[in-house]
Amino acid sequence: MNHHKPYTPKDVAGKLAKIFLRNPLTSVLGISLLAIGYLALMIMPREENPQMVVSGSTVIVALPGASAKEIEKIIVKPLERKLKEIKGVEHIYGTAMDNVGIVNAAFFIGEKKEDSNLKIYDKIMQNMNILPKGAMKPIIKPLDIDIDIPIISVAFYSHDKNMLQTELYDRVREIQHHINGLDNVAVTALKGGHKHQFNIEVDLNKLSGYNLSMGQITQAVQAISYNVPAIKNKTKNNEIVMVGVKNAIEDAKDIGDIIVAQYMGSPIYLRQVAKVTNSYDIQNFKSALISKKEKDGHFMPFVNQVTLTVSKLQGTNAVVIADAVKEELQKYKTELTKKGISYVITRNDGERANDAVNELVFHLILSIIIIAILLIFVLGWRESLIVTFTVPAILAITLFVAYLSGQTINRITLFAFLLALGLLVDAAIIVIENIHRHYHSVESAHESDDELIVKATDEIGAPTNIATLAIIMTIVPMAFVGGMMGQFMKPIPQNVPVALIASLFVAYIFTPYLAVRMLKRPKHNKGEH
Repeated sequence: MNHHKPYTPKDVAGKLAKIFLRNPLTSVLGISLLAIGYLALMIMPREENPQMVVSGSTVIVALPGASAKEIEKIIVKPLERKLKEIKGVEHIYGTAMDNVGIVNAAFFIGEKKEDSNLKIYDKIMQNMNILPKGAMKPIIKPLDIDIDIPIISVAFYSHDKNMLQTELYDRVREIQHHINGLDNVAVTALKGGHKHQFNIEVDLNKLSGYNLSMGQITQAVQAISYNVPAIKNKTKNNEIVMVGVKNAIEDAKDIGDIIVAQYMGSPIYLRQVAKVTNSYDIQNFKSALISKKEKDGHFMPFVNQVTLTVSKLQGTNAVVIADAVKEELQKYKTELTKKGISYVITRNDGERANDAVNELVFHLILSIIIIAILLIFVLGWRESLIVTFTVPAILAITLFVAYLSGQTINRITLFAFLLALGLLVDAAIIVIENIHRHYHSVESAHESDDELIVKATDEIGAPTNIATLAIIMTIVPMAFVGGMMGQFMKPIPQNVPVALIASLFVAYIFTPYLAVRMLKRPKHNKGEH
């Protein structure tokens, strides 16, 4: 007859095992964990690299008519001194040019973006009195790493050599407008290409013939144009090219009809002293060329292209946005082909992020399979199955916590999971191994399955807790690494400790629960000792 007292667990491990061992809700909890983990994996925003907090601002102050030396002395230097007073500023770079001074302030990495921008704005507004008389109001442009770095770039080019320089730009600008309206798209920009513009080429010989000055012509043109013309004093065949009159007038003839002066009682029209054309921005010397490998293996000759870049809002899914942009472009494909315009996606961070995530998920599954095979040889296939189940359960909890804390899935988050993978199975292996030992030991022959399992789990509780805590303590200091590296590696100290704590709970709750249902207990003969 057995008169022994039932075993009372001392450690949290045994207590958890006892509570959940015969609880019908344990299976529901297990399935729920896997479900929320899978959901988190699907809905968490994916991007290639972790989110960095980089803040800084550019302050631009214009003082028309001042030389670079004057700008440096009366605008750049005083501004630099004032911005240096702001807490959290790491570097200040000043640039002085004719008519304008630019000061860049870069904050320490990790400083909050909104606070930093506000500090700069406050400091400039409080010190407006240090700016010289005649200086224009300062323009403050904050740096935004999420918006400034595009996730997708599309190059548009024309097969038609005779297509006007501005036609391609106009078509792409229409598409840009539609893409800008997509969800979570922050900024779209066009690079390359030429805009519409009226060009006025003044003949110097005729000017002197009519006794006119360039200033008179500039004033006459300014009177009808909202955009002040930029005068290029490049004399080529005795002509001054004066550019930059935009869209204020219907055609070049209207500009030619401007009266610039009176000469001996009759008006002098602009067309008498200058050639006016409706053309493109000839002062823009920047252009981009593209060459593409055709299907037959030949390379297409270099042609002019316009690149459309798209940036996303912070914390949004690069994959979803990139797919939405591609889908939007498909709508215009037939229309563009008719006009002889093609496009090629030259950069797609969404695709790269998705590939990186899928590849690492594949490696995670591979690692789980390797662990399972190893355990079959060491403990047996039933034990191996139990340990293998714990891994997805732990990763599910970690993913869900990461999702709740507003993280994204990126290379470093997944690296943190891979790093933690070897450590995750420790607790489950220790529990299952001790249960296995008790099952096969003669001393435990008289104990019931439930009691034996609770006891086995309880025994290893304290040392396993301490061992796991020791590993967590080695990872936590990574959270205090400063600078760019600290920002980049942040997902490791954020996720590995969570995974390790989750591994303890899963090991103490699910391993005993599965063991009591799956493991077979060998029959011991009465005479054995």
